Amino acid sequence: MWRDVKYLIAYIAPLAAYLGIYLQGAWSFGSIYIGFVLIPLLEFFTPQSIENVSPEEEPLRARSHFFDFLLYLNIPILFGLLLYYFNTLAAGGLATYEKAGMTLSVGLIVSTIGINVAHELGHRSSWQEQLMSKVLLLSALYTHFFIEHNRGHHKNVATDEDPASARLGEALYAFWWRSVSGSYINAWKLEQERLGKLEKPRWSWENEMVRFTVFQVLYLLGIGLVWGWYMVGYALAIAVIGFLLLESVNYVEHYGLRRRKIPNGHYERVSPRHSWNSDHELGRIFLYELTRHSDHHYKATRKYQVLRHFDDSPQLPIGYPAAILLSLVPPAWFKLMNERAKGVCEGG
Repeated sequence: MWRDVKYLIAYIAPLAAYLGIYLQGAWSFGSIYIGFVLIPLLEFFTPQSIENVSPEEEPLRARSHFFDFLLYLNIPILFGLLLYYFNTLAAGGLATYEKAGMTLSVGLIVSTIGINVAHELGHRSSWQEQLMSKVLLLSALYTHFFIEHNRGHHKNVATDEDPASARLGEALYAFWWRSVSGSYINAWKLEQERLGKLEKPRWSWENEMVRFTVFQVLYLLGIGLVWGWYMVGYALAIAVIGFLLLESVNYVEHYGLRRRKIPNGHYERVSPRHSWNSDHELGRIFLYELTRHSDHHYKATRKYQVLRHFDDSPQLPIGYPAAILLSLVPPAWFKLMNERAKGVCEGG
């Protein structure tokens, strides 16, 4: 039973963001306290779990609608939070630190729900779930992620051709710039290549990047018309926080790992060795098993509730939230990770 209901804990982070807006004051940073204080501290004292769902149980668990519903519920939770955030800011009377706290807190939820849940749904085959993914990504102004992640990142992961795979010795701040810009450019290229193969006009409504751009502009215009044009700045702020947190996760997930080229000039097949894994239980729950990233790249269509631990996948010595915090200090990150990354590559 615990294996199923434990994912309800993931709602604590958005609840903390709601409470932060409601209580204000020092509580304005609600979800930040959960994501980057409470979870990293608890993960130092709570055990990791390498348990996998049994092969006999996996098909039934993968088909369970309970786990799908947990993802779908994040859509009204996220957009309800955005409405509450914009309404509260528009009402005025807030101190600067309260606005900053709410913005950071909501930005974190834009990342964990708006992008992370969208990531899970974006790998599904139904058009309804893919549409949900795009709607969630709208809050982060990162809808191009749907194209680049599925058709670019998963193909080129752990190579220098993938802007979202951090290089050994590359600082997080340099990676942010390279991944954000490179992923956006790649999404346009991928969509134009797709339309070229279909012999359809590349600059038209058929181009999903054109549609994404229009919808994102309309989203910002709608915010400006309803709450005032200054509120567009806050919408941009939570979006930037959201996608920089995503890129920080990208940085951690593949730092320093590289696939080798085989004699025919192609790269070796993606294996569990090409992603940093974390079996820290709390991080797994709050991020819907994203931290079991090795299996996700090994089989991208596998649903989050049945992702597996592999003994041969490289293991992070700390959980994802703590790793993100440490990566903000490049010398400390390099000291912890560089030799480990070299060991994985040389040992493969």
